[in-house]
Amino acid sequence: MKVSVIGTTGYGGGELIRILHNHPVFQIHSVHSSRDEAAITDEFPHLAGIFEHSLKKIDPGTIAEEADLVFLATPSRISGELAKAFAGKDIQVIDLSGDLRLSSPEEYEKWYKHKPVEKSIINQAVYGLSEWNSEKIRSAKIIANPGCYPTAALLGLGPVAEAGLIDPAAGIIIDAKSGVSGAGKTLSRVSAFAEMNDNFRIYKVNEHQHIPEIEQQLKQWDAKTSPITFSTHLLPLTRGIMATMYVQLKRELKTSELLDLYQETYSRHHFVRVRKEGDFPAIKEVSGSNFCDIGLHADPRTGRLTIVSVIDNLMKGAAGQAVQNANLMNGLDEKEGLGFIPIYP
Repeated sequence: MKVSVIGTTGYGGGELIRILHNHPVFQIHSVHSSRDEAAITDEFPHLAGIFEHSLKKIDPGTIAEEADLVFLATPSRISGELAKAFAGKDIQVIDLSGDLRLSSPEEYEKWYKHKPVEKSIINQAVYGLSEWNSEKIRSAKIIANPGCYPTAALLGLGPVAEAGLIDPAAGIIIDAKSGVSGAGKTLSRVSAFAEMNDNFRIYKVNEHQHIPEIEQQLKQWDAKTSPITFSTHLLPLTRGIMATMYVQLKRELKTSELLDLYQETYSRHHFVRVRKEGDFPAIKEVSGSNFCDIGLHADPRTGRLTIVSVIDNLMKGAAGQAVQNANLMNGLDEKEGLGFIPIYP
């Protein structure tokens, strides 16, 4: 299958090239950028002698005629316009931005501060949380790839939320931390080495645009879910996310009972690994891979469940899950092209 990637000069686009270069079915037909035409190696020297395509201008009509699938690794607002341009054409679309994730245009405008995409386009998009929405993904033409923080949080919360085990009156607290690659390649003071090295910073307190995305999915599992408290922090590392969730259980449950629930829920999903009791995951243990590792503990003293979920934000939180969704859309094994062992140490 011929694949095009738009937005290949960012970290997400670079990861797509790394994955797709060795994919057994998907062949990179073209790479595109809004910048002047140039060699991709001008932006990513590490691709020299490996992948030396030239960046092309973005022409949706030509791309739709020549390719079977297009990945949009472009910023919010730009992705929405491109999705609109591709809608109705004979090409599959996977959008890595937030433009198609929220079902409510009003919520999108409130949190993203952009004019939303037309409702008709949003309605065509399937939310691509691979392990939870695989049947809809298989028949979709447009995928809204989940955000990095929502992927880590929702995979961790999903089993207990769907089972209705969370006390909605107590609320859900998500304490999430990410490496600086999640901020993209745009230069900023916050992500500069002198600011982040030997430092730890909270940002977008109660204002992060991923809040409505997480709440939207939680309410699909349990309509009684109350608004979440969601805190995001920057870690002095390049890639990876750790999300620690705290929920009040409706009734007393042992850690072993909850681990059985998680093991059963994810038993047929290769990329979610549930740790044994007393074992909690670290970011390094999933780095460079498409895995999500989950550990948990139910505290009999407080009745609270602590869930720890780790992913690589550029892989399972972006490009890796996008390729996983592309595999599902095309009837392939979801593991195709994603057999990366985590980089350790």
